[in-house]
Amino acid sequence: MMIKIVFFDIDGTLLNKQSRLEKSTEIALAKAKEKGILCGIATGRGPSTIGHLLEEYALDFAACYNGQYIYTRSGEVILSKPLDKKTLHSLAEFADEHSREITFGAADKIVGSSLLRVGNTSFVRMISPFLPRKLSGTLKTGYQNVVRKHKKANYQENPVLREPIYQVVMVSPEKEQARIEAYFPTCTITRSNPYSIDIIPRGSSKFKGIEAVCEYYGISLDETMAFGDSWNDIEMIQGVAYGVAMGNAVKELKEVADFVTTSNDRDGIARAFQQFCLIEDEEEINEVMQELCIEDISSEMKYLTQKMPKSKDEKFNKVREFHQTFDKEVLQKPKAYDPQQASFRSGFKVEEIVEFLYATSNNDQVLFEELVENLKSDVEKAKEKVLAKNEPTEDVLTDQADALIDLLYFTYGSFVLMGVDPDKLFSIVHEANMGKIWADGEAHYDPITHKILKPENWEERFAPEKKIKEELARQRENSV
Repeated sequence: MMIKIVFFDIDGTLLNKQSRLEKSTEIALAKAKEKGILCGIATGRGPSTIGHLLEEYALDFAACYNGQYIYTRSGEVILSKPLDKKTLHSLAEFADEHSREITFGAADKIVGSSLLRVGNTSFVRMISPFLPRKLSGTLKTGYQNVVRKHKKANYQENPVLREPIYQVVMVSPEKEQARIEAYFPTCTITRSNPYSIDIIPRGSSKFKGIEAVCEYYGISLDETMAFGDSWNDIEMIQGVAYGVAMGNAVKELKEVADFVTTSNDRDGIARAFQQFCLIEDEEEINEVMQELCIEDISSEMKYLTQKMPKSKDEKFNKVREFHQTFDKEVLQKPKAYDPQQASFRSGFKVEEIVEFLYATSNNDQVLFEELVENLKSDVEKAKEKVLAKNEPTEDVLTDQADALIDLLYFTYGSFVLMGVDPDKLFSIVHEANMGKIWADGEAHYDPITHKILKPENWEERFAPEKKIKEELARQRENSV
């Protein structure tokens, strides 16, 4: 067999649960490039969210918006196939009339619902298990029922509609997909998650994008390979010569794949590369094993536990224990976050602040919306304040660490002003998180949503809310 080009879906495939490339994937890509094999992306995402991946990993091309907008790393556009204006305005009208969250994907941006711009990312799928059920459910399917009662969007007047739009994403549960398809017969509707749909021109798909890429490079479909994990990857996996489903893929994709590899955070891409002889000689395999510190590249490719000196900060040691258990690796020496990683970590903090405001609103949805709007205003004020200082960053790591320490100090200050000692509360939350390890010593993940699954007795043994309430009651009693 001869493979000349490989296509990768992003979330759940090329990226692991922490939205990073596994080290084994980086090595596999480098080995493929050395052999002259073209490597690129086939994704439902837009260019504005993936450009850094092309540059950082020297990927050759990106087929975005499920194959509607395709370009090379040098910026040359291979294919540009937007939705027609009549359909586009019909979609905007439908969203307005039915109070649906919706986004419009242009060549250089994604405009529309801020909920969907965040909600359809791997970030939200990753954090959903840690959010309260009422908030997680709101993020996925019910946000409009909370917000739109007080503030109605008007997508039909959005100026972005005057630009070429390649994909529309709309909140829509699986049960109504047939009805939406009948309502918009000039569109193809697919999905990469259970709670929203991707809408593109009829007859289009990731595979059609693959055909355009192959024609551009003069490569036969008999020389193609693709990796995916979700429903919008099915036609792609069936159409290429060698279709690979990740171990975490949906059942429907696994059933049509030529090969099912291990999951996206268990070196699935490297294992498939070995299976199809893209990593083929003993020297290369030994090099991968040596660089990754793994026991067996043909098995689950589990990382050896990294040993690090303990910190004097016991809470830091506990959090590091959590990340070693669930992420399988942690850094051993200081390194600054890159922009994408910094954005994800900031997102975690924002979600906790929103949860804090939700609790503060005490079930008053109007007040909750006002508090969130105030938060947005505070972000803008902070941005203007930082820009007004005009202080150049001389060392990214130092400035990042300085800001995080200030955040930690402010958090402790919030507890001080509440009169709450956080020590026992921290231990309760840590115990609850570590309680998600199953009897076999491993974390288990939902094969479709990639959420961390809780053992059967987790609620009885580890659920933190009741224990936190009891600890706060104890502190109140002791303070009298």
